[in-house]
Amino acid sequence: MSNFSLVSSVEQIGRRALSVCEAFGRATFMLLGAIFAKPQPIKMFPLLLKQLYSVGVLSLVIIVVSGLFIGMVISLQGYIILVDYGAETSLGQLVSLSLLRELGPVVTALLFAGRAGSALTAEIGLMKTTEQISSMEMMAVDPLRQIIAPRLWAGIISMPILAVIFMAVGIWGGQIVGVEWKGIDYGSFWSVMQSSVDVRYDIINSLIKCVVFAFIVTWIALFNGYDATPTSEGISLATTRTVVHSSLAVLGIDFVLTALMFGN
Repeated sequence: MSNFSLVSSVEQIGRRALSVCEAFGRATFMLLGAIFAKPQPIKMFPLLLKQLYSVGVLSLVIIVVSGLFIGMVISLQGYIILVDYGAETSLGQLVSLSLLRELGPVVTALLFAGRAGSALTAEIGLMKTTEQISSMEMMAVDPLRQIIAPRLWAGIISMPILAVIFMAVGIWGGQIVGVEWKGIDYGSFWSVMQSSVDVRYDIINSLIKCVVFAFIVTWIALFNGYDATPTSEGISLATTRTVVHSSLAVLGIDFVLTALMFGN
């Protein structure tokens, strides 16, 4: 009986591994089809603008509000710790490096996955349920070029911009708490920040993280929608998978990128 249970467990693990590999293969083919689809700039540009508004502009509110409060919280907690050592003038350095190196790219990616990523999955899943994608294929219209590609590029373009806005608003929120509330000298706050932030080491690496996260989150969201079971329950499960898989992927890849960029 125990041998049967062991064989069954191994079989389930193998089946699950094959399922994951198969899904990754389908996702890769979808991605390559969208990236290398024959470009049609005249038709593509209006679709891209529409998706930039949908995934970018409509995400501004949650990005700005979250960035403001996260910056304020970092500044307040940092001040409480630093003031005990008489190092409260280093608050600008703490706020800026925390946002640039980690919290800016990561939190923006998580918010983007929850707001824009889930919306992309639900939208494409609904198009599949209502057989719009099948109709396009019957009319010899490539759905990867017409549906997936504009949303892919819109996500890759918009999320780094949202991350920059998030970090800028977060630093401003840190200044509100540190300078306006706690009374740190305005010049000290900014001069320490300017002297500690390196363009290549901090800002460029931060933007690289943002682009990588944007690509991963958008890819996962589009594939889960494109591969969803065409039912209401299937769309619900696909949307949930988008948020979960995107969040785990962002956190895992963040560790790898951080080790490569700052590990030395």
